[in-house]
Amino acid sequence: MSTAVENIAAAPEEADHNRTERLFAAQQSKALSLRTSTAAERIEKLKRLRQAMFDRTEQIYKACHADFAKPAPEVDITEILPVVMEANHAIRHLKGWMKPERKRPTLLMFGTSAEVRNEPKGVCLIISPWNYPINLSFGPLVSALAAGNTVILKPSELTPHCAQLMDEIVRDIFDEDEVAVVQGAVETSQHLLGLPFNHIFFTGSPAVGKIVMRAAAENLTSVTLELGGKSPVIVDKTADIANAAKNLAWGKFANNGQTCIAPDYMYVHTDIVDSFIEAMRKAMTKLYGDQSRMESNPDYCRIVNDKHYGRVKGLIDDATQRGARVPMGGVPANDDNYIAPTLLTDVDRDSRVLEEEIFGPVLPIVPFTDTDRIIGEINAKPKPLALYVFARDNDFIEKVLTHTSAGGSCVNHSMVQFLHANLPFGGVNNSGLGNSHGHYGFKAFSHERAVVRERFSLSFLFLPPYKGFTRWFIKFATRWLS
Repeated sequence: MSTAVENIAAAPEEADHNRTERLFAAQQSKALSLRTSTAAERIEKLKRLRQAMFDRTEQIYKACHADFAKPAPEVDITEILPVVMEANHAIRHLKGWMKPERKRPTLLMFGTSAEVRNEPKGVCLIISPWNYPINLSFGPLVSALAAGNTVILKPSELTPHCAQLMDEIVRDIFDEDEVAVVQGAVETSQHLLGLPFNHIFFTGSPAVGKIVMRAAAENLTSVTLELGGKSPVIVDKTADIANAAKNLAWGKFANNGQTCIAPDYMYVHTDIVDSFIEAMRKAMTKLYGDQSRMESNPDYCRIVNDKHYGRVKGLIDDATQRGARVPMGGVPANDDNYIAPTLLTDVDRDSRVLEEEIFGPVLPIVPFTDTDRIIGEINAKPKPLALYVFARDNDFIEKVLTHTSAGGSCVNHSMVQFLHANLPFGGVNNSGLGNSHGHYGFKAFSHERAVVRERFSLSFLFLPPYKGFTRWFIKFATRWLS
């Protein structure tokens, strides 16, 4: 069997629209029969996907390295492990998730029984991004399969080796009327978005999320949007500086900063700015070696392509031209899309790096003394996907959490909220719509169907003609029930 790494040169061609429409029609028919699928049948599919992660581990390493020089241990932690954990969690809990949820009757509905059934939405489209291509494709796929749906998966064309490998994996373990991969670029995505899917799960930028939502509206298709934005960090003067630096160095520079929940910009209390920068230098040296040797360190990822490299370099250039200092990192001359872990200070407030989502290994530091002012600045921006706060002062922590809004947050850590299977993962407004992971992912791909059963209710007492006793009873019940 050929692997995705051996026989691929560039991004895939646009998909054959006729094939795509045949797949969609076949999955529409299959989705009807899957409404009665059992927990055992769904679990068997999840086990196949989980086993593929182990059987194809070496190929996943090679594909991720070919696309953006991602080191194997980071592939294990950020690509394979999350999918396996998601599958394990669903396998363990699926029978309970599928059981109808009984609801107590209200006074008005006395004499009835009620339940909520989680039924499959039907034919689902998953459009996944390039930054964590395996994780953010197969993670939502676990939830969709657990909920009993059919799926067409559109991976990113910017990571073609991973896209081709996922295509091979899906062909090996699923019939195409249940799960199929459709490769292509913008034209393929546009064609897919024109089809009347029952649910669309999209991970990407807010700008493209608006396009997806607009297209979904044409067919009144429900959507889950996992977007991004500028996720702020606040480091208070009471923080454990060494611990904050260690956790932020990992959270920011893993995957070369190409993470939707990565710290994007940082408020550091004026009293500890110099100490914090020094602690970041030490933390980065411990993780990746000193800066002179970091470029040759195989544990440090690369920017995905020339276009994104130029964009991130442009953010640094714009900031330094406006007077920003670079106490750590920068962009050395190179030809493999390497950008060193970079800190920026004295950043002009009009710099692009403080306005645009960075999605790269650049972290601007803004000193602060007035907590209310920075909370106001955060609230003046679109709501972020994540917000991180580092402090020992519980009153400070609670003030930040209470007076801001974000998709999720960590206190004294970063990014680990993604790995918590019992928590919802999702954004708010500009950073997303809906949730995923665990039970929340199962519900995202399910319709909650209300069912009421008549037993011995008194509803006949409310029926016309509205005269005599009936009129009196309605007035009595209205006052009594209120």
